Amino acid sequence: MCDGLVAAVRRLSRRDWPLVLLVDDAHWADQETLRWLAAFTERLDEHSVLVVVARRPGEVSGGESARHLDAVTAAGVPVTTLSALTPDATAGLTRATLGVHADAPFCREVWAVTGGNPYETVELLAKVQDSEFEPTEAAAGELRALNRAARGGGLVARLETLGIEATRFAWAAAILGTGISVDLVAELATMSPDEAVRCAELLRTARILTEQPDPAGVRPGDGELQFVHPLIATAVYNSIPDALRTAMHGIAARVVTDNGRGAAVAARHLLEVHPDNDEELVEQLREAAREHLAVGAPDAARRCLERALLEPPLPEAHARVLYELGCATLLTAPATTIDHLQTALAMPGLDGGERVDAVFRLSQALVHNDQLEEAVRTVEAEAARHRAGPARLRLQAVRFMWEGLHAGEATTPDRSARLAELAATCTGRDNSERALLILRGFDAMARGENAEEVAELCDRALVNGRLAPGLGWTDPEWGIELLMMLASAYTYTDRLDRAEALYNEGLRAYESAGWSGGHLALAHAYLGIAHRRRGRLREAEKTLRKSLSLAERVGRRLPLHWSATCNLVDTLLARGLVEEAWEIAEQYGFAPPYPSTIVLPDPRSVRGRLLLAVGRTQDGVNELEAAEKAAGARGHHNPVLAPWAVDLARALANEDPARAARLSTEVRRHAERLGTDTAIGEALRCAAYLETGQRAVRLAEQAVTYLEASPCQYEHAVARVEYGVAARSPSELRRGLTLAQSCGADGLVLQAEAALGAGVL
Repeated sequence: MCDGLVAAVRRLSRRDWPLVLLVDDAHWADQETLRWLAAFTERLDEHSVLVVVARRPGEVSGGESARHLDAVTAAGVPVTTLSALTPDATAGLTRATLGVHADAPFCREVWAVTGGNPYETVELLAKVQDSEFEPTEAAAGELRALNRAARGGGLVARLETLGIEATRFAWAAAILGTGISVDLVAELATMSPDEAVRCAELLRTARILTEQPDPAGVRPGDGELQFVHPLIATAVYNSIPDALRTAMHGIAARVVTDNGRGAAVAARHLLEVHPDNDEELVEQLREAAREHLAVGAPDAARRCLERALLEPPLPEAHARVLYELGCATLLTAPATTIDHLQTALAMPGLDGGERVDAVFRLSQALVHNDQLEEAVRTVEAEAARHRAGPARLRLQAVRFMWEGLHAGEATTPDRSARLAELAATCTGRDNSERALLILRGFDAMARGENAEEVAELCDRALVNGRLAPGLGWTDPEWGIELLMMLASAYTYTDRLDRAEALYNEGLRAYESAGWSGGHLALAHAYLGIAHRRRGRLREAEKTLRKSLSLAERVGRRLPLHWSATCNLVDTLLARGLVEEAWEIAEQYGFAPPYPSTIVLPDPRSVRGRLLLAVGRTQDGVNELEAAEKAAGARGHHNPVLAPWAVDLARALANEDPARAARLSTEVRRHAERLGTDTAIGEALRCAAYLETGQRAVRLAEQAVTYLEASPCQYEHAVARVEYGVAARSPSELRRGLTLAQSCGADGLVLQAEAALGAGVL
């Protein structure tokens, strides 16, 4: 919801610019508003917007609101500390309000009484008008008493002079806070409609309430009411006796619910009610949480469920509330999710499919908190509690999934063989079998098995070419990881059309559902991979920067953060922006130690390439050799997924040509086993680099032939330029230059232009 509002105002700023947004009294804003303001001011330099925020220092001392205010402050430039009205300014305001005949001593006393506070000055002058004082020195002595009646205890005392009914009306309005109407206040304050109308008029005359015009323009008195100033609202609210205030919030929750405002609106009042073992209140808060989640407001859902736990829930419902709380924080706060779900599973109340769901979500949170081995143990222990059947098969598939994401050696040495054996019995008749087919396809892709067989396994997991019901991007049964593995299997076997369709579908699903945590960050990261593989480098960079911005909210050093950073560095290197790539790596910690979950493409290979690019050759060689060991231990021999060998062979070409040649031969063997145009073309490029004369030209030409048939246009552009240089062909260089320009590969463009400028010869 917050992200949607940010996007909406940014669109306004592009349509109607320049835009000025004035925010006064930011210290009184609610937490949701401050969160929006902090998010909106994150990237103001990209928009024609001037945001002016005024806040009172020290008013908000801690908590989320203070953190958001500090973020807003950090994004801007402090202009000045606002000063109070000067005596001359106060005199000018006094005479503009009361008339030019207001004498100097009277004006001076107005300033002395209010201290130049603009709000108090305006209110005091309004009281003078109502009292019909003559603004002369003789009446100046009455100003202090009038000023006390405009704020704090004086305001409350003045309210009491309006009568008990008017006080009850004001209290009820303060309880409602927003959406105040005469009808709602009358019901909450238990007074007749006629009495409520009379009280509303009294309070408007006393400048305590004001009325917004009726949107329909039907008749006066039908508009929404609000307090004249937040200070008045606060003073009235604080004047309500504590016990009565709590009771009125409870009644307000029922009133707004009965008037069709929904559980989410009622929850604001339920949060203020003292815990009292109220089973109905727990259910109302759970319903409110569901409404908040449905519109993309997980923080609001979390607050409702945390309050429900304080009630507390009945023993049979306690575990379910914890489970729902864990779901609300799933990929926005993985560590918090883990605590909630572990506690829920240790209590009675979660049985059958609901317990299996909770175990899956716990394991998912553990994975995203970089606790993969514990995730595997958690699923394994739960699977042991079940007999053969759908639940056990699902848990087995989940275990294979988490083991497949492990970056170190396989948890069990024969994992791939057992997975292949189990998947061979699957026809795709239910989602557990479809999941096993996807896992087998991903494993085969990573191991560099035949790409046609990989695609056939993945296709069998679909229903008429689409995701099966229950396997959608927002469906809770399996989660995002399985679908990312499916799309990745297509990505690294040259089925980029299918992969890109899946990534775009996932991104649309999360944006439509209002998910803005880890799910959306990963969706942008993997769509960035698709753009990068396609050769759309500008689009890839933009998408990956968005992913990194979202990942920053969840936390650094987590797998989703690694995915965004690794792919952004890889894309910037492809664009030839080496300094920017290094800055990103340094800023976001793209360096060992690496996460326990795998990152696509292999981060060691990408960092090794980065080190070579910045001139740290030996460090780059060491990193690529570490990538070689890690890939060998895992059995990952797909040369596109883990491209360490190509870069290592090039780096060793002069220092150790024999080893470089062996690496080139090994790359080609693995590429031909995989069988994709991209893999074979890249292997031929590597071989051409290590050769000289006509042998190098022939190999470079063959690389162009394969990569022209590949969907990876950046690699095709590189091959064209290298072939143009090797064959001393201006026409090939120009074709490569055109391709490089269309890809956004700025470094390759400069290389091709330099070769053309030198006449190639």
